[in-house]
Amino acid sequence: MKLNRICLSLGLIAALAGCALAPQTGAEKDKTYRITIMHTNDHHGRFWHNSDGEYGMAARKTVVDEIRRDVAAAGGYSLLLDGGDVNTGVPESDLQDAVPDFKGMNLLGYQAMAVGNHEFDKPLGVLKMQRDLAQFPMLSANIYEGGQRMFAPYKVFDLGGLKVGVMGLTTEDTVKMSHPDNVGKLEFRSVIAEAGKVVPELRRQADVVIAATHMGHYENGKHGTQAPGDVEMARAVPGIDLVVGGHTQNPACMKAENVLDRAYIPGAACQPDRQNGAWIVQAHEWGKYVGRADFEYRNGEFKLVKYALIPINLKKPVKGTDGKTTLVPYTSQIAPDKDMLALLTPYQQFGQEKLNVQIGSVDARLVGERDVVRKNVTNLGVLIGQAMMDKTRADLAVVNAGGVRDSIAAGVISYKDVLKVHPFGNTVCTAELSGTELLDYLNAAAKMSPGSGAYPQFAGVALDISAGKVSNVRIKGAPLDMGKTYRITVNNFQAAGGDGYPKLVNHPSFVNTGFVDADVLRAFIAARSPIKAAEFEPGQSVLRR
Repeated sequence: MKLNRICLSLGLIAALAGCALAPQTGAEKDKTYRITIMHTNDHHGRFWHNSDGEYGMAARKTVVDEIRRDVAAAGGYSLLLDGGDVNTGVPESDLQDAVPDFKGMNLLGYQAMAVGNHEFDKPLGVLKMQRDLAQFPMLSANIYEGGQRMFAPYKVFDLGGLKVGVMGLTTEDTVKMSHPDNVGKLEFRSVIAEAGKVVPELRRQADVVIAATHMGHYENGKHGTQAPGDVEMARAVPGIDLVVGGHTQNPACMKAENVLDRAYIPGAACQPDRQNGAWIVQAHEWGKYVGRADFEYRNGEFKLVKYALIPINLKKPVKGTDGKTTLVPYTSQIAPDKDMLALLTPYQQFGQEKLNVQIGSVDARLVGERDVVRKNVTNLGVLIGQAMMDKTRADLAVVNAGGVRDSIAAGVISYKDVLKVHPFGNTVCTAELSGTELLDYLNAAAKMSPGSGAYPQFAGVALDISAGKVSNVRIKGAPLDMGKTYRITVNNFQAAGGDGYPKLVNHPSFVNTGFVDADVLRAFIAARSPIKAAEFEPGQSVLRR
């Protein structure tokens, strides 16, 4: 097509140039429109700053308000968008169904958000309450309920005569990442197929098309066993100007074409990804950054002028001349907004009162951070499995790494610490499997991709894994006996087939004990304290070749 050739030519002349694939629908000829898109994603309950004073919605509001003032003073217009996953991650938020988070987003003036997979962590009644509470649309074109879209697929904004269409998309993996009770009656259709329908429809109404997505930014489209992400969608569906993404929780800053800068430093320059004429941005996670993309639109050309990730009070450790290490902000300190603090303080205080109850202690760190627990069996993974085994008298446990959401630091352990590890309220289940059935289950677990939430943590079992296949399986020190029956314990999410695990819910021996994982872990820690972390080291219990 002629217009595609024009876009290609402009892309070769200037790396920052972009083209619309349809005629103007609202913009005046020969007029330059200045549009600033601010974006966040994967908030995960972080309405309050952490113990080091990093991020938090109060400081975020200070930044957003300042950007809005600057843009308006220069005659421009702005949109504030979010890439989804407002829910789950911090107990103070989880206990209150993310009400403080959505109220904070209202005060921040968000104008639209993508629906994330973690919006389905609780029953649909909670999600519908949040949708009613939000003073902005929650968008998703590919979630269907009873044959109809559950959410609005898009919204068109009029920015001084320029029409900007924002559509929402949600990862297809939601169906296997959420409990079936919450999503069993919903359809998560192909994001590429649905975008292929919506984009032409939007192009008839809007000058600029933005996709607010919760699908993930995968380097060069290499999504492994995960559902397709932003790169694959942008390559498959022409006509998208900008993708505001979420889900993979990384800064989408590129080192080179199709090469992600995995060592990105807060405050450094960030070059967003670009695929098939679409810019792709993602602002890490937890409100650590506010992304700012400044565009100019003129006569059908949508040009990126400037892009930055603005750190929200992120800090780095610096060793002084006295040998002591202190935390120093990467960039200038941002003062919290007083109105936001006034709104959120009662919610934070309520959460603290409920959570800061000491239940035990540990002599060394129990490792559960995402980057480690999704690639290696850790002492916390083993401890969780052991707690489940003790409660159910099981022979072994398999725990999906996505069910382990945080580490536990050395020292006093509070109930809050436990809920940060287990925020979902999953229950502990058991099944009696023959040796043959157990081997099949372990082989399925061994195929789960490192880096994914499905990656298995083991307790009570030693085995070798080679090329995704297990061998030399030992239960309680004895070789696996094919004729023997073993009791396995998993959480109800896995038992229902979550993360792609074999379903156990239909097994004749299946039992959902009803014991909540956080309560099981809390009781285990209380009974064993002081915990000796070395007793739960994986050691040679799992050998990978």
